[in-house]
This record gives sequence, structure tokens and C-alpha cells, in this order.
Amino acid sequence: MKYILIAVVVLLALLNLNRKETRDVTLTPQDSILAFGDSLTYGFGANPGESYPSLLSEMSGLKVINAGVNGDTSEEGLRRLAPFLQEPTVKLMILFFGGNDIMQRQAMSQLKANLKTMITMAKSKEIDVLLVAVPNIGIFGLSPLDLYEEVAEEENIPLLSGLLSDILSNPALKSDQIHPNRQGYRVMAEKIFESLKTHGWIK
Repeated sequence: MKYILIAVVVLLALLNLNRKETRDVTLTPQDSILAFGDSLTYGFGANPGESYPSLLSEMSGLKVINAGVNGDTSEEGLRRLAPFLQEPTVKLMILFFGGNDIMQRQAMSQLKANLKTMITMAKSKEIDVLLVAVPNIGIFGLSPLDLYEEVAEEENIPLLSGLLSDILSNPALKSDQIHPNRQGYRVMAEKIFESLKTHGWIK
């Protein structure tokens, strides 16, 4: 009986890992990716064509819609999301919000609720979601926010964490305290591209 229970636990763990790491949708050349976020998606601090969505499009060969708006909070993003989800070619949304919520000292519970609502909206259109974590930016530097892991776990979606912390911790990769430069956005695009391959959206 002991060995049967161990086998069941191992099987359930493998099934859960498979569910978290593999996706139902492998993107085709006809599909597009919605990059949805704030100035980090828009590409503030770099020239046009140097944003991570532009570079990700070059790397993947797919259309990547840059729906980043400078200064947007998650609440403002939530208000403008719906029309982008009507585009039938969009099969994946890269969700990258939180920096402006943190800097404006908005409630982290509301940020979490807004992220979950945006994810639910995408799922209702059968659009997959990759969530990108934003670190807490304080006087003692960058620290992780547990809410991103909570959202990813509760919504059963992949999470890319540590990306922005790594870039903003390197002066050679940033244009100011909170934005990458052209080299930083390239690193960002490369890391996101690797994540898309890891999770099966790109072969």
C-alpha cells in the first residue's frame, strides 16, 4: 500500500508539471502575440524598433502587437484590453504590468485583482497568457513580489520572474533607474523568447 501511495503522488506531480510546462497551442506563422503592458512594453528609453516586442518579432518570425502605453497602471490597462482580444490572430498575451502601480503606491491587492481579471478575459477568448513579474522598487533596491507567483498558481499559467531585476541590477543594461536601454530590451526579448520555447508556444 505504501508503494502504491508513493506511485500515485509521483503520478499526480508529473501530471501537474506537464500541465504547467506544456501548452495546448504551438504558435503558427498565421498567429500573433499580444505584448500588453506599460512603458517597459512600449520601449521607453530606446529608439523605435528596439522595444522587446519588436525584437521578439524578429526572433520568432511572428507578428507581435506592441500594446504598451507609457505610465499605464494595471487599472488603465484593464480598461483598454478588450479590443485587443477581439483580434482573431492573437493566440498568446504577454502580460507585463505593475511598475506604475508600485510607484503610485496603489494597493497590491488591486494590482492582483486587475491581473487576474485580464487573464480571465484572455482565457475567455482562448488566448494563452505568459505573466511577467515586476519587482518591488524601494529604497533598498529591487525585491520580488509574491503576488505574481500567487496569480500564476491560481490561474495555472506560466510565470517569468526575475527578468526585470536582472536587467535593472546591471547599469550597462538600463537607461534610467526603472527602464532598460537598447541592450536591456534585447536581453528582455531573448529571455522572453526562451520562455516561449520552454513552454511550447514556439518550437
